[in-house]
Amino acid sequence: MPVTMRLQWGLWILLLLLLFFTLLPEDGFVQSGAYAILNTGFYALVVYGNISFLYPRLFLKNRKVLYILAAVAGLLVASLLRTYSMMWIYNTFFNMKPHPELVTTMIFVRNVSGLLTIFLLSFILRIFIAYFVLKRKAEEMQQQHAQTELELLKSQVQPHFLFNTLNNIYYEAFREAPHTALLIERLSEIMRYFVDESPKDKVNLSTEINFLENYIALEKIRIRHEIGLTFTRDIDDDYRIPPMLLMTFVENIFKHGIDKTSTHNQIAITLLCRNNHLIFNTRNELPLHPVASGQRGSGIDNLRKRLLLLYGDNFELKTERSDNHFNASLTVPL
Repeated sequence: MPVTMRLQWGLWILLLLLLFFTLLPEDGFVQSGAYAILNTGFYALVVYGNISFLYPRLFLKNRKVLYILAAVAGLLVASLLRTYSMMWIYNTFFNMKPHPELVTTMIFVRNVSGLLTIFLLSFILRIFIAYFVLKRKAEEMQQQHAQTELELLKSQVQPHFLFNTLNNIYYEAFREAPHTALLIERLSEIMRYFVDESPKDKVNLSTEINFLENYIALEKIRIRHEIGLTFTRDIDDDYRIPPMLLMTFVENIFKHGIDKTSTHNQIAITLLCRNNHLIFNTRNELPLHPVASGQRGSGIDNLRKRLLLLYGDNFELKTERSDNHFNASLTVPL
């Protein structure tokens, strides 16, 4: 049994015993036990009815008026049932002379007051639970972020040494093979992006685009035939987005959407800014001989998880196959 469940059982048993020993001097052993069990049951009904049903289904969904109406109705019904249950138990087992209606009314009013107090306490308790759950999640995310940064720092083995070495190789290659030198320069920029930009919360859109262009240029050298690629942009370069947000679609194209034996590979990439939203679309032909990969689709799944952390439900991610093409679309707020 989980610790929280054992704690709850312990609290209810403690309340049951407290009610029992409070009533014992006046009502006797059996009557005190019956009333203690009955009252504890109704208290539990009010508490769990609120924190497990009304609060998550109405209050958290911003239906507060309906929440108040449902709570009032529930309290009145529970008070009425509690009143008549107590009167029935008392008149049936402990007293042969039923109480007058006035006494029943007074008991009902007192029960409404008691259950209302329990309800308010349960509402405060639910607020505290939500606060501590949110705080714990924030601490877990902060710890995860710190761990990620630590792992990133561990992986950066003397990055400046690597950059300086690449620069030296670039100048040597530039005299003999300018095209090779250009590729070395692109590789150096990609590595610098990983080291300097990827740890940031957001980067300029122009920086992200430059990273994509460098990646595409390096991927092209692995393919035998020329690729027909169009990259259409209608954006403001000053916008800022989380780093590596657009990479997954492009990476998937070169992993799964290129036929290295074909001379007709066509790729269309579109990046637009509309109504304070960034819209990123990719379209590529499906290869006749797909590349087998046990990890197919994991990149999109990981991207969706990251988007949920960054934007909640305020994003749109779509992928579809149609007419021998694979289409991917991402829309996020700016």
